[in-house]
Amino acid sequence: MPPPAIDRAFERRLAALVNGGGARLLQGGLRGVEKESLRVTPDGRIATTPHPPALGSALTNSQFTTDYSEALIELVTPTFTTSWELLQYLCDMHQFVYRHLDEERLWATSMPCRIDSDAAIPIAQYGRSHIGRMKTVYREGLGVRYGRVMQAISGVHFNYSFPEKFWEPYAALRASHATGIALRSPAYFDLLRNYRRHGWIVLYLFGVSPAVCESFVRVRGETLPRLAKGTAYEPYATSLRMSDLGYRNRKQAGVSVSVNSLEEYVRDLTRAIETPYPPYEALGVQVDGEWRQLNANLLQIENEYYSNIRPKRVARSGERPTKALRRGGVEYVEVRALDVSAFDPVGVNQVKLRFLEAFLALCLLRDSPPIGTDEQEALDRNHVIVARRGREPGLRLTRDGRQVPLADWAAELLDGMTGLCEILDLGDASQPYAQALAMQREKLRDVARTPSARLLQELESTGESFFELAQRVSSAHKAYFLELYPPNEARLDEFRREAEASIAQQQAIEAADTGTFEAYLARYFEN
Repeated sequence: MPPPAIDRAFERRLAALVNGGGARLLQGGLRGVEKESLRVTPDGRIATTPHPPALGSALTNSQFTTDYSEALIELVTPTFTTSWELLQYLCDMHQFVYRHLDEERLWATSMPCRIDSDAAIPIAQYGRSHIGRMKTVYREGLGVRYGRVMQAISGVHFNYSFPEKFWEPYAALRASHATGIALRSPAYFDLLRNYRRHGWIVLYLFGVSPAVCESFVRVRGETLPRLAKGTAYEPYATSLRMSDLGYRNRKQAGVSVSVNSLEEYVRDLTRAIETPYPPYEALGVQVDGEWRQLNANLLQIENEYYSNIRPKRVARSGERPTKALRRGGVEYVEVRALDVSAFDPVGVNQVKLRFLEAFLALCLLRDSPPIGTDEQEALDRNHVIVARRGREPGLRLTRDGRQVPLADWAAELLDGMTGLCEILDLGDASQPYAQALAMQREKLRDVARTPSARLLQELESTGESFFELAQRVSSAHKAYFLELYPPNEARLDEFRREAEASIAQQQAIEAADTGTFEAYLARYFEN
């Protein structure tokens, strides 16, 4: 087949950025990370102890909280203008956590530790306030709808917004007179559509969950080939976490959310939140006086919709995410496709973050026509195929209704990022973005360099099971952080004070609550 047409519009926009003296305009975007990790016992089972009190209140501590499970710690960094500052802060957060885990440790991989049953996974608790109860009931609902084991999978989310100085020149190169929300929201939705088209490359390059503990597939009621005793896998998988075995949940097949515009996105999410679903009605909302889920609709709330990337805006207290987007437009995007890497003590590294920054710029600047139903179905299939078979020799994906080699399409995307990496490297003789890009090209030339292949090679060379490897690495990471010297004592003390303040804040919320939980929910969904 003929090669794809060159994106002339993208080339013109890139040239305009450089020739207009705006080469530095892409530098200094705000980036942050949300990193999830299961707390496990010394024998590698999910911890049943409460969230460590020294980390503060999971309800009100914005940086040290929990996700689905009481054992699933979530570390949320502030935003930084450089990746190295972000990673240093994340390192300090890990050091603080490890000082308060006693014998427990953080599991070093996305796919969970040894699990005896679905019920063995404790649901996160947030206290007795109305908002705290809502967060727990929502998680109860996820458990009855999808099973708790799926919710024990962890990941790394990358939050990013383009720098303020970028937007005025961007409007000029788009020949747009729009400003503010009218400029930024459509631009971010351009990015979202192109990420849906091309985001499979993130799974190929950075996926590191090709194997799982056999207990995971047994409790899930799934079957996979056996690599060795105790280990199930897919021979060419990149990210089982992002496959239909993990977050690409088959039960959400009927939920379709458009990213053709902010209006359509909010419309579709709102419709899903307001549409009753008979199978969920059959589960019951309140049974024998106990809440099983917030409601029996297709989605309980917006966050239940699983996607590789989300448009985001920081919400006000009690404000629903869709209402926040309607009010202020898109503030940043949240990339949710990164697996926790066993090869990095904090689960992620600067190379990945720099690549993602340049890749998001590519998605923003390339032409991004609306996505129709047929194309969206093909894009969904591409993502699942790459998640489960991404390293398969000669693998082909669907593009514009035709089958194209993954390797050719990926090479085209990486070539398109060359100029963007040069812009991002301007003024830095070490050229970290170009180096990050070169490392990804090596993964195309030699599939053995991908993290998923490296993990399988490690399993085969050591003779370990997935559980044994993850257990060994988790212990090594704990020793690394406890021995790290010198610690940033000023920052660790800051974390301590914030944790103490968050406990007082939760107590104040609980003391101020009035009315019934049912009335609180009604008000929340009316807003």
